[in-house]
Amino acid sequence: MKATSWLALVALVAIGGFVVWTSFGVGGVRCEVCVEFRGGRECRAVDAASEGEALGAARTNACARLTSGVTNMMACERTPPSSSDCHPR
Repeated sequence: MKATSWLALVALVAIGGFVVWTSFGVGGVRCEVCVEFRGGRECRAVDAASEGEALGAARTNACARLTSGVTNMMACERTPPSSSDCHPR
């Protein structure tokens, strides 16, 4: 194998290792949010670095399952969650 091939292989393994290593440290907080919108109810749990990020992402995920279209998605995201629970990971 050429030196450039070895260098490329080492670089790819290093990048892959970095991605795996950083993915293990993402969840500092886990939040589960339930949203009721237009007769439907959906609950989603998300791990994130902060409580605010986890709450926002969980609400977005729940609304994505409940709605279709940008207008309904925006309206759903403005709806207060029917329940939410956060705890450290």
